[in-house]
Amino acid sequence: MKSQSILGIILILIGAAILAYGHFSYQSRETVLEVGPIKATAEKTHHVPIPPILGWALIGGGAVVLVFSGRSKA
Repeated sequence: MKSQSILGIILILIGAAILAYGHFSYQSRETVLEVGPIKATAEKTHHVPIPPILGWALIGGGAVVLVFSGRSKA
């Protein structure tokens, strides 16, 4: 398999994953209360939305790469 074909497939898979999930999450630890040597912390989950147009653009770009990698130079 050509490296261009592999790149096209990877782009399509990443685009499909973005459309399927739509966001990614991460956790941060924040100090809620601090009294002398005693600290109280809390974990907070943050959700970052990913626009669906990015997923569609990656799928389209992967399809274009696959089409042009399949053409042979004559």
